[in-house]
Amino acid sequence: MAGTKEIKTHIESVRETRKITNAMYLIASTKLRRARADLENTRPFFEAARGEIKRIFRTANDVDSQYFYPVDNDTPREGTYACLVITADKGLAGAYNQNAIREAMKLLDQHPDTKLFVVGEYGRRFFSQHHIPIERSFLYTAQNPTMDRARKISALLLEGFDQGTFQEIFVVYTDLESAMSFQARSVRLLPFHRTHFATPPGERAVTTHFEFLPNVNSVLDNMIPSYVSGYIYSALIDSFCCEQNARMTAMDSANQNAEKLLGELSLQFNRVRQSAITQEITEVSAGAKAQRQRKE
Repeated sequence: MAGTKEIKTHIESVRETRKITNAMYLIASTKLRRARADLENTRPFFEAARGEIKRIFRTANDVDSQYFYPVDNDTPREGTYACLVITADKGLAGAYNQNAIREAMKLLDQHPDTKLFVVGEYGRRFFSQHHIPIERSFLYTAQNPTMDRARKISALLLEGFDQGTFQEIFVVYTDLESAMSFQARSVRLLPFHRTHFATPPGERAVTTHFEFLPNVNSVLDNMIPSYVSGYIYSALIDSFCCEQNARMTAMDSANQNAEKLLGELSLQFNRVRQSAITQEITEVSAGAKAQRQRKE
């Protein structure tokens, strides 16, 4: 059995660890609030962009864009795909990174000819260790998602799509479904299904005539890059929020385990100390008794 000195050292070690996990919990909660505010501040613009694209499809019947599947054919295209995989730079976030990696590996199993564009040091390290080629990795983006970085990623992916290098583009990210629930998803970003911008049932149809200059296809092709940038930015922010949420959960669990362990160690310390005191009293009593017997 460990002595009081070893137990005391263990208690101090657990207390120091608890300070670290508690600090990480507070930092994660602060980052989460800030990221949610950023997402809410930028959402109106991209909702408006989505609404304008929907309006184009509701008012024009002859839309033909490379960014959309044809009306009568939505068969997956043959050729090289691109996949943007969003992970974290750090660990200590539960199964957040592993779930995103799992979704990416599913896509690679289904379509081996897929080029990976990786956000986050965790994903870059995983694919490198497993000798899976990475087309491009983006540094410092996972911990500081900005619209400027989303535009740069979007421009790179769109360039490959416009040139015919990539037939389809996917995004693997983690969706914050609620305050306590998140889910890793693999979503095809391009080409879009026209149903993605369909008018919901019950929404009033637009009968006003619109004139598109120089033509409807040019207008749509100029709007899509902004919408794609917004989608990628939203995916980056969503993933960042989920990372912080997962880290808060992991650190809260670590704090609870530390409290439980401290209670057990304190109880063990008291028992060992009491046993030592009892042993000392027994030895003193035995010595006094032996002394009396010699005098007699």
